[in-house]
Amino acid sequence: MSQINRAGIWMSRVAGCGSALPERRMTNLDIARMVDTSDEWITQRTGIKERRIAARGENTSDLAIGAAKAALQHAEIRGADVDLIVLATCTPDRTMPATAVRVQAAIGMHGGAAFDVQAVCSGFVYALAVADNMIRLGQVRTALVIGAETMSRVVDWYDRNSCVLFGDGAGAVVLRAERYTGDAPRGILSTHLHSDGRHEDKIQTDGGVSSTQTAGSMHLAGREVFLHAVVNLAQASQEALTANGLTQDDIDWVVPHQANQRIVQTLGEKLHLPMEKVVLTVDHHGNTSAASIPLALSEAVADGRIKENDLVLTPTMGSGFTWGSALIRW
Repeated sequence: MSQINRAGIWMSRVAGCGSALPERRMTNLDIARMVDTSDEWITQRTGIKERRIAARGENTSDLAIGAAKAALQHAEIRGADVDLIVLATCTPDRTMPATAVRVQAAIGMHGGAAFDVQAVCSGFVYALAVADNMIRLGQVRTALVIGAETMSRVVDWYDRNSCVLFGDGAGAVVLRAERYTGDAPRGILSTHLHSDGRHEDKIQTDGGVSSTQTAGSMHLAGREVFLHAVVNLAQASQEALTANGLTQDDIDWVVPHQANQRIVQTLGEKLHLPMEKVVLTVDHHGNTSAASIPLALSEAVADGRIKENDLVLTPTMGSGFTWGSALIRW
């Protein structure tokens, strides 16, 4: 497929990024004191060494606000200049209103639109696609896209197969509309979204407002999730490259959903990419669901790995199953 024709259209440039993490670190040794497991068992199967856990009274919105303010500062943009907030989360503060409106009030944004999207671990890429499309249509000029989670609130701390995986945190990016006129577009080149509800029971909570009036606890079918994750992440990655007339050799960085290290390593093998090109933060963040990609992006920008003009691929997969990718020229 030839490269997408972008002449004369609005594109979404990444103007800044930021993150926020709870102070409390929970190590594998801490978890081993609660369930029958060990640091060696967790590390070998997941690559995770520690994760951050929100304090009592620390909500998803608190982390989202911290990440939003950090991203705005990095972009040198005032909250009042933001037209749109799209916040991805499966662990909102409340059933209503949207967690995004708390962020809106906190950053001093009094107009525009703010809302949540829910696609679990794929949520950030879904939110990025929504904001990007609204910018391309000329509906907004400046968008704040956030992934924020307190997964510790829905983890079954007696189930060693799931409680070892998840952590809390938030990441955000600021997008600015820019008219594309040259030969080398920068910004979000394309986004690709998928879902298949036949697999909705493979990662799920056993509660919900309509069914049990409780949030419930998470349960997952680990082996099936692993197999689907590797296939779907690779498919979404290749889809993004094909749509833009590119190959694996053109990629500077892959910033995947940080599910676990084995999935990410297997994805690298399927894409024939060395691990040196993969941003991996799961060892110290755990799986933070919708927050994992923006947290990893923020870290890699801050430490200088991701630089101007780098081509960044962000494949993701989550409960539902949902999956997708975004391709960004930084």
